[in-house]
Amino acid sequence: MVLVGPALCLLSAACFGAMAIFGKLAYDAGVSPGALLLVRFTLAAVLLGLVLLLRPGLRGTAAERGTTTARVLLVAVGLGAIGYATQASLFFAALERMDASLLSLILYTFPVLVTVSAVLLGRDRLTPARGAALVAASCGTLLVLLGAGAVSFQPVGALLAFGAALTYTVYILVADTVVHRLAPVVLCALVMSGAAVTLGGRAVLAGGVDLTFGRAGWLWLSCIAVLSTVVAMLTFFAGLKRTGPSTAAILSTFEPVVTTALAALTLGESLTPLQLGGAALVLSSVVVLQVRVGRPGTSRAGRAWVSRWWGGSWSSGWSGFRSGTSPRP
Repeated sequence: MVLVGPALCLLSAACFGAMAIFGKLAYDAGVSPGALLLVRFTLAAVLLGLVLLLRPGLRGTAAERGTTTARVLLVAVGLGAIGYATQASLFFAALERMDASLLSLILYTFPVLVTVSAVLLGRDRLTPARGAALVAASCGTLLVLLGAGAVSFQPVGALLAFGAALTYTVYILVADTVVHRLAPVVLCALVMSGAAVTLGGRAVLAGGVDLTFGRAGWLWLSCIAVLSTVVAMLTFFAGLKRTGPSTAAILSTFEPVVTTALAALTLGESLTPLQLGGAALVLSSVVVLQVRVGRPGTSRAGRAWVSRWWGGSWSSGWSGFRSGTSPRP
């Protein structure tokens, strides 16, 4: 059971890591960035709405509903309408301009930013084991992505990617004010809905989006919405409950390893010995984390870190999702 939390975090990282590959394949199938974003968030919002419909217990306890105010709901919707819509737009705009592996390298400055920020703000503590794991995972990620060798540096794409990483940071700080006031799946559904509304409005102002692409395009969009959004989000929440925020952040560095490996399999890139060594370093960080003494608590900082993945905290975890009880701690 000790390995369940890390395994869930790694599964989440794998699902998120596949998103850039799905995006590239969707572009090849004729899907535009605007259509990709609109369909992704709309479909995710619908799926989360169905989860709430089928599992009424996930809507929150009476106490939670009693503390929900119009301001809290407005902030939750704004997280998606402004924060996540901006981050995703920057990410997929960068993906148009650069290789998936190099995009992951730039985007993955955020685990360090999140962990260091949580420590500086007094919301978490950096133990020696976490510090060693963070260094190993970061160095391994760097080796994996620099080992791509043939990637070309595109300044505009790099700026867009770094903008996406910075947006994550701001998003987390704002989300920290509401994650403890709403049931997690409700908050996630509001974030997805807010993003869908913003992107739908953008599509109207731009004269609409082209949805006439073929079955292949819809397949890859479905993979992004289902696997790389809803499944990835729920498994991350379940893993976070068992590991704590900093551990989950470090384990999430497995994501770019997955991206690079899938790029080698599907986009014709090849893994070098340097990349394989980097992947081994990332995986070694998992071992370092498992020999620590004790278990970190899920603090308010933990809930803020969870909001990095779509605006909520799973808290009482996967068991709550299966049983239909409130996931509130």
